[in-house]
Amino acid sequence: MWVESASEIAREYYLSVTLDRGARRPLLMFTTEGGVEIEQVAAERPDALARVHVDPLKGYEPELTDALLASVADAGEREQIERIVERLYRCFDENDALLCEINPLIVTTEGEVRALDAKVTIDDSALFRHPDLAGIGDRSPADPLEALAREKGVIYVKLDGSVGILGNGAGLSMSTVDVVVVEGGRPANFCDLGGGGSAAGVIAALEVISRDPQVRSILFNVFGGITRCDEVARGVLGALDELGLELPVVVRLDGTNAAEGRAILAAAARPGLHVEPTMLSSARRAVELAA
Repeated sequence: MWVESASEIAREYYLSVTLDRGARRPLLMFTTEGGVEIEQVAAERPDALARVHVDPLKGYEPELTDALLASVADAGEREQIERIVERLYRCFDENDALLCEINPLIVTTEGEVRALDAKVTIDDSALFRHPDLAGIGDRSPADPLEALAREKGVIYVKLDGSVGILGNGAGLSMSTVDVVVVEGGRPANFCDLGGGGSAAGVIAALEVISRDPQVRSILFNVFGGITRCDEVARGVLGALDELGLELPVVVRLDGTNAAEGRAILAAAARPGLHVEPTMLSSARRAVELAA
């Protein structure tokens, strides 16, 4: 537990460093309208939010603060904030962060600048370089299904629809979500099996999806590149045997050995298992079964 005396606040600022994925470089942001959600400031008063990109090859340079802190008139405050900007960027850069945010960054009645509250988000993919940070923070998601998915190594995001979605690859899975919406359905989740289609992976993913009481049908969309669709088909049948699913499952296979995979599923003649040739027809069938 950390206990600190209350601060007498004269002004509240906002300061952050985040990754601008569009520009592919770090972005410094500052506004004198701190203490509120930054999205609100950006939407209602965009001119009040200063944005300065940092060249990742050069790193932070002191002259960047000229544009960033143009709205700070007091020289003493500005000098203090400049030191904080430099340290905040160092924290962002050295720890492979996606976001380092101070809100509010306050000025006390005595003119002292303090970071009153802060938020830091570290890139999960970089945690192997930071074992000292890996165990810090709350890593359990609020949704119990997302916690189960993490435990089983499944990439899963809970949504509010009735069509469970499972794909192999993030791009294909996101496209499947979109096609279900186009066909008038509501996706229950985003679930990415990754590049493979092993029986163990299929079982883990289907177990997570089927535990959602809102799910009324499951759409399994696979494109076989390196992955062979006949192996995926056997994995699907093994998963259905092990889990004893009663939900209707729609499978679309395309790519390497797709014809063989579809033949394996058709020969199994499992009740509730539907094989569709295209992405659009599979989404349409899954939406119909969820109705």
